Amino acid sequence: MKIDELLKKAMQNPEFASAYTLDKERSAAALALYHAREAPGLTQADLAERAGVPQTTIARIERGDNVSFNKLAEIAHAMGKKVYVKIA
Repeated sequence: MKIDELLKKAMQNPEFASAYTLDKERSAAALALYHAREAPGLTQADLAERAGVPQTTIARIERGDNVSFNKLAEIAHAMGKKVYVKIA
């Protein structure tokens, strides 16, 4: 069985589908922060210093841990960026 088929079958379970969707969205936010930080050549420590947060906070967000919108916005602003939310 192919992975797409397995995923399609698993997504029929509402609990799995919900958890999968949340994890996918968290991963997208983590990847967006990572790319925004890497593009100008910032290390996690550089960004943490600019944002006034511990480096471990940046690492946890990039790992996909939960983060508040306010904290993510503060970190984005420290890079001269904005956070946009799209509900589709």
